[in-house]
Amino acid sequence: MSAAENKTNGIPKIGVYVCHCGINIAGKVNVPEAVEFAAKLPNVAVAREYKFMCSDPGQEIIQNDIREGLINRVVVASCSPLMHETTFRTAMAAGGGNPFLFQMANIREHVSWVTPDKPAGTQKAKALIAAAVERVARHVPLEKTRVPVNPDVLIVGGGIAGIHAALTIANAGKKVYLVEKEPTIGGHMAKFDKTFPTLDCSACILTPKMSSVRAHPNITLWTYSEVVGVEGFVGNFRIQVKRKPRYVDEDLCVGCLECIESCVYKKGRISDEFNVGLSKRKPIYVPFPQATPLVAVIDPESCAELKTGKCKKPCMDACEPKAINFKQTEEIKEVSAGAIILATGFRTFDAARVKRYGYGKYPNVYTSLEVERLVNAAGPTGGEVIMSNGEKPKKVGIVHCVGSRDAHTNKYCSRVCCMYSLKLAHLIKERTGAEIYNFYIDMRTPGKGYEEFYDRLLQEDVHFIRGRVAEISDWTMTPEEEGKLIIRAEDTLVGAVRRIPVDMVVLSVGLEPRADADEVRRLFNISCSHEGWFLERHPKLAPVSTFTEGVYLAGACQGPKDIPDSVAQAGAAAAEALALIDKGHVELEPNTAFIREEFCSGCKTCLMLCPYSAISFNSEKNTAEVNGALCKGCGTCVAACPSGALQQNLFTDEQIYCEIKGVVNYV
Repeated sequence: MSAAENKTNGIPKIGVYVCHCGINIAGKVNVPEAVEFAAKLPNVAVAREYKFMCSDPGQEIIQNDIREGLINRVVVASCSPLMHETTFRTAMAAGGGNPFLFQMANIREHVSWVTPDKPAGTQKAKALIAAAVERVARHVPLEKTRVPVNPDVLIVGGGIAGIHAALTIANAGKKVYLVEKEPTIGGHMAKFDKTFPTLDCSACILTPKMSSVRAHPNITLWTYSEVVGVEGFVGNFRIQVKRKPRYVDEDLCVGCLECIESCVYKKGRISDEFNVGLSKRKPIYVPFPQATPLVAVIDPESCAELKTGKCKKPCMDACEPKAINFKQTEEIKEVSAGAIILATGFRTFDAARVKRYGYGKYPNVYTSLEVERLVNAAGPTGGEVIMSNGEKPKKVGIVHCVGSRDAHTNKYCSRVCCMYSLKLAHLIKERTGAEIYNFYIDMRTPGKGYEEFYDRLLQEDVHFIRGRVAEISDWTMTPEEEGKLIIRAEDTLVGAVRRIPVDMVVLSVGLEPRADADEVRRLFNISCSHEGWFLERHPKLAPVSTFTEGVYLAGACQGPKDIPDSVAQAGAAAAEALALIDKGHVELEPNTAFIREEFCSGCKTCLMLCPYSAISFNSEKNTAEVNGALCKGCGTCVAACPSGALQQNLFTDEQIYCEIKGVVNYV
């Protein structure tokens, strides 16, 4: 029994505290009238009002009343439990009370923000306060349980966000498992030539970090691998990782690339994924010269030996370390981790979906990612910006917002398109001397140094036309337009429709969630926004946490981000994971389901419904059993139990019925 209950002999003595929340609540609720009403409710010993209950003085009022023995249960009528339930439970504990003898009445979001009429709002607030008072009187003291935390961390995704998070955690002395789907880490950033607005060499920034990952003693790097199973709970996850066969032994390969030179395919015949189809590769290849690990991989779909078994296998003869192994098979690794960071990144919008822009129809219509490879010195043209006929363009049109800010594709802004369009305009002009036209809706340059970069492009005589492009075609009207691509767009600054003939078009495609985002979401039991991006717990208070404890987000898997923002978020996710690990244990909320064995009929209905696999069946007792560490308190099993044997702490039938009674009696 707590000190507070000692002073009150365990009798429910409820304190009701009504918050003004400035004018958020007081503007639509008569707070003094609500307090006067609350003071007359059964078991209410104290009823007070304060401007900001969540402030330190507000919390102090509650603590003093508990310490003085005036109350042993608390109702706070203020904002949503999501915002401040933890705040007031902590205040109760600090005052010596049990933090779970507490109930919130949400009279801000549920009343003042949605009720225009003040008298009606006041009446509704009274009803919610009455319900909370009835409910809290039936609360029972609960305690959190502790479980130890595994100090290892799993990171999924080896782009710049995953790399930065891995190095941060590994440098703190913790073991990291970094799992990447592709044969190399680096992600999209490895495909860029320069980064805005400083025009730093992307490879110069990224490749040292990639090498650090490979060499770090605390990092186990598994490329060409996927997570296929996740079990357990915060602090104690068990993860199954599928390692796909490379047919090249990573421990033996020295990266000499002799195997690629000796392949029976003298020239590349397969579309090169890293160069987004602008070049060809052989069946045995490395994605790019700075790949990490620098280990060849054999594509089973195009390798003659793996397809037919009739190849002379010159790659095996050329490999001195004898690393080629055509008998390599898929293997499953199982690891344990206390925290998981998802950094699975994004995909670019498929420009072929906007048919009026002619991507796939006209050979000189490129996507921005294709041009990123063209301007890259390590790209398919050695950094030369050339068209399909091998000539340099003299006029180039760059179309912004392709697949972004459009009700027909994606309504949201992709955040990076304006800046990388400016960067490509600069690089194309630098490499070709071409005349550049930027077609934009709004120029969005809010980052550090971004506006200055925009001014620089204006001084470089790049043309800016404000208006959405209506169509790109080869339909000519004058002899000067013959052989050109015609961009037809409205110029909203001069109020006219313009036709601009150009040699090359660059479509600045937006960002989208990865195609397998929903599959990953289900695997890690997290939520997605309606666009498909992984959903954070709270956009302001918990921007890298998810609703699954111990699973954090980093980078563009949460939403469109540029490189600085991705790195910053990766650092935040790493800090959250380290805070969890260094604490050494996690406290589990007690709002879990429990079973009353005497009422359980052993029907097993609950077993299949539990999304967290927290319920098992005891065949000896013929009853279900709940693992409190796995249970997240979703209540699915409680609602489905036909005999009412399953109940949930803080949401028992009695508590919920009494809450309803409180509202109904008042009404």
